[in-house]
Amino acid sequence: MGKTKITTEADAEIKPVEGEVKTAPTKTPKKKITSGILSVDATFNNTKVLFSDKLGNVLFWSSAGSLGFKGAKKGTPFAASKVGDVIGGKANALGVKDADVVVRGVGSGREPAIRAFMAYGMEITSIKDATPVPHNGPKPKKPRRV
Repeated sequence: MGKTKITTEADAEIKPVEGEVKTAPTKTPKKKITSGILSVDATFNNTKVLFSDKLGNVLFWSSAGSLGFKGAKKGTPFAASKVGDVIGGKANALGVKDADVVVRGVGSGREPAIRAFMAYGMEITSIKDATPVPHNGPKPKKPRRV
């Protein structure tokens, strides 16, 4: 005994009403933002760039790893510039004119990511270094006894 398929009205295909025009989704962004915050997290192993509005709501982000770089190549300045290109293109499509920059970390991708972002005609209003610095940090290991 095989299963019989019963079609219901919910399974049926919805057809547009006459006079109703079916439109394709547009590529234009829903909201226009003129200024935002660009956060660059540059570690030795990767470079992550995040763009948010002035309130801190994240709009889009990218990293060297998400672009396909693997291993030690993720921490290179070239990979960071590619990440900045991606974020700059997205911000340009959104209509961003200027941005504040917050940089964290000591990796080699700090400047290339910002320069690639600026290549899209964005004006950088301020650059803030928010690299976390330990206040003496954790307790060091005991000396090894031989």
